[in-house]
This record gives sequence, C-alpha cells and structure tokens, in this order.
Amino acid sequence: MGKTKKAEKKKSISYAKWGYIFIIPFFVVYVIFTLYPQMLTIYNSFFEYYRDGLNVIGPNFVGLGNYAKLFSPNTAGYIPIIRFTLNTGILWIIGAVPQFVVAMLLALFFTSTRLNIKGQQFFKTVIYMPNLIMASAFAMLFFALFSQVGPINQLLISTGAIDKAINFLAIKISVRSLIALMNFLMWFGNTTILLMAGIQGIDESLFESARLDGSSSTQVFFHITMPLLMPIFIYVFITSMIGGIQMFDVPQVLTNGKGTPDNTSMTLIMYLNQFLGISKNYGMAGAVSVLLFIITAILSTFVFRTIAGNKK
Repeated sequence: MGKTKKAEKKKSISYAKWGYIFIIPFFVVYVIFTLYPQMLTIYNSFFEYYRDGLNVIGPNFVGLGNYAKLFSPNTAGYIPIIRFTLNTGILWIIGAVPQFVVAMLLALFFTSTRLNIKGQQFFKTVIYMPNLIMASAFAMLFFALFSQVGPINQLLISTGAIDKAINFLAIKISVRSLIALMNFLMWFGNTTILLMAGIQGIDESLFESARLDGSSSTQVFFHITMPLLMPIFIYVFITSMIGGIQMFDVPQVLTNGKGTPDNTSMTLIMYLNQFLGISKNYGMAGAVSVLLFIITAILSTFVFRTIAGNKK
C-alpha cells in the first residue's frame, strides 16, 4: 500500500506551476517596457537634464525644482500647467457629453426588443468605421475643410452667407468645437457598441416584467437598465476620461502644435511634447508626466467611488 501511494504521488503532476510559467512573459514585458520607463520618468523628474544646442546640461539633482517651475507663472502672467489642464478638461467635456448621450440613445434604440431593429451588425460596422480612421488623418481632413481656402468657406461665400473667408482656426470657439466634433465622431461608435453589449447582457425577463407592471420606458431605463449597466458605463467613462487627459494628435495636427489661438487649445500632452522636442528636457518632461499620472489616478478614483457609491 505504501509503495502504491508513493508511486501515485510520483505520477501526479502539479499544474499550478504551469500557470506561473505562462504568466512570466507578461511580467517580463511589463517590467521592461512599462514599469522600468515609469520608474525612470519619476527619477528624471528630480533632475535638471536637458539639451542646450549641442551641449547636454545635467543630470543635476534639483529635488522638486522642476515641479516648482511647472507652477510658476510665465511671461504672459499665467501658470501654463493649470491653463493647459483646464483646456484639456474643457475639450474632453464638450466632446464626451454628446458622445455619451448619442451613444446611449443609439444603444437603447438598437437593443430595443419592441422595435426589433434588423441588420444590427451592419449598423455596428457603420458607426464604428470612423474609429478606424487615424486621428491625424481626421485632423488633416478638417484642417483642409475649414481652412480659409477650403470648401466650407467657399460654400459659405458662394451662398452669400459671408462676404469673405473666415479663419476658423484663429477663433477659440471654432477650434475647440472642431476638436470636440472630431473626438465625438471617432469615439461615439466604440462607446455605442460597448453599451449595446452591456444592455444585451441584461436578462430580458426583467424588461418584460417591468412592461407587464405598466412601467414607462423612462422608469425601465433608470430603475433597470442603468443600474445593471453601471459596471460597463463606469469602464467606458473612465477610459474615455483617460483618453481625454491624453488628448494629443487631433489638436496637435489641427493647430500645427501651437494650440492656437493664444494656447487655448493646448493640451497637457502637447505641453509635454514641447519639452521632448528640440530641448529634450527630460527633467521637466518627467515632472509633467508624473503630474499627469497623479491627475489621472485621482480623477479615476473619484469617478469610480462616486458612481459606484451612488449605485449602492
């Protein structure tokens, strides 16, 4: 009996170790390409390290000196990091609000069992297609459309709506509106599909019971659909917010990296890109990156706790 048990133990294979072996590549890639650069960025943020012409200055330890510079007023009298944070928030809000409203309405429309819309796969493909276009190509298209010699100005002049061409890219409200419109067009399809998936995962018997009890569509939405959709909605909202904080390519291409007019469309990542350009100021770039990480973490935690708390 003892020999049999020993033989069985020898023959038995522990599969637990294979799980660890299979996830080792992920951790190796994460440490090399994510964790190490993050630690290096934090390290550089405490040093004066930049290029002045052909000369490389530093690295010289300055402690919190780079952070102090970020919160110091410039020659124009404002603090760039605060102004560009507000710009980023405004650009995201004016694009995200209509995005969520339209995406939710479309998701409810396509998943409605009362309407029983046919060809859902076709509509999903159509509304998702703008997301496949590169943001830089989208920005170049709008730049060409709304330039002073572009078709929009020519159409307005030919119809007699205006006497001379309007420089849309020199007006604050038009530049911000164009950026918001592009972000809306690129991302509302993705948001719609995610919300549709969430709604379709809700048990249909709940909707049928609510209808039999005489509940209105509004009551069904606020008391059944939205509470059960909340995990998906929180995910979509937070990822959209993180994408908004990292907004770069659209305003960069549309304004040629200048944030015109008067830096009113300059985002945080565009500001970061200025330090990574000619000067290669790794110290200031590291400080901006750390602040971006802190802002993202605080906002994500606040949104998650607020929405999840209200859900409870």
